Amino acid sequence: MAVTMADITKLRTMTGAGMMDCKNALTESNGDIEKSIELIRKRGQAIAAKRSDREASEGCVLAGVNGDFAAIVAVKCETDFVAKNADFIALTQKVLDAALENQPANADTLNALTIDGRTIADLITERSGVTGEKMELGFYEFVKGASVVEYIHTGNKLATIVAFEQAGVERQVARDIAMQVASMNPVALNKESVCEKIVAQELEIGRDKARQEGKPENMLDKIAQGRLQKFFQESTLLSQAFIKDGSINVEQYAKQNNAMPVDFKRVTLNQD
Repeated sequence: MAVTMADITKLRTMTGAGMMDCKNALTESNGDIEKSIELIRKRGQAIAAKRSDREASEGCVLAGVNGDFAAIVAVKCETDFVAKNADFIALTQKVLDAALENQPANADTLNALTIDGRTIADLITERSGVTGEKMELGFYEFVKGASVVEYIHTGNKLATIVAFEQAGVERQVARDIAMQVASMNPVALNKESVCEKIVAQELEIGRDKARQEGKPENMLDKIAQGRLQKFFQESTLLSQAFIKDGSINVEQYAKQNNAMPVDFKRVTLNQD
């Protein structure tokens, strides 16, 4: 049967595939839309298998809020050219919208959610077939709180989300703290929440540095403890100097504005 422009347009809307890809799939499937979608998906699967050893290090990072829930998603690809494509950004937005609406517990659950009858994993595979690049859901993070905020850095490579103890936190104040997370990349909320592995690693680094400086062995632990406290001050959110006013730390700024953060997440495709 003859392939109509209406069918090509419909398939392109459903898959994001190019005009010729849609026409070829419809011709091969004798105009069957579902079979055409499957052909495009199989092309994406073949590309994914062929390029499985390639690194998908570029991509799009988006964040959003739905009530007391905030989420970040990152869909990854191979090149910055594809990452900046409007259809690729739109696909990432669809994934984010599904995450915000359904609030899945993890990335696997998010990948299994359906949009217009197709799973997110299939949508990403289909897009891989369109671009010829390896693609994957790279990150999914979320927070919940009485107030939540999102921040997306220019270029869609870095995003943060923060949850607060109080309801009704002023948006600019919340964004200031979200921007702090983006800029200063804290490892934890406060020193009590730094994982034991990082603490042990920092203590060992402190001892090694002191030893290289020629400090006596019986002083190494004390020196390492002092350097650990400096690490806490520089690397935990509440203790960090506030980026907009270095005379106070983030905890002091939060208390001044009734905006105490209780959780945060940061996703970046840049090298910190």
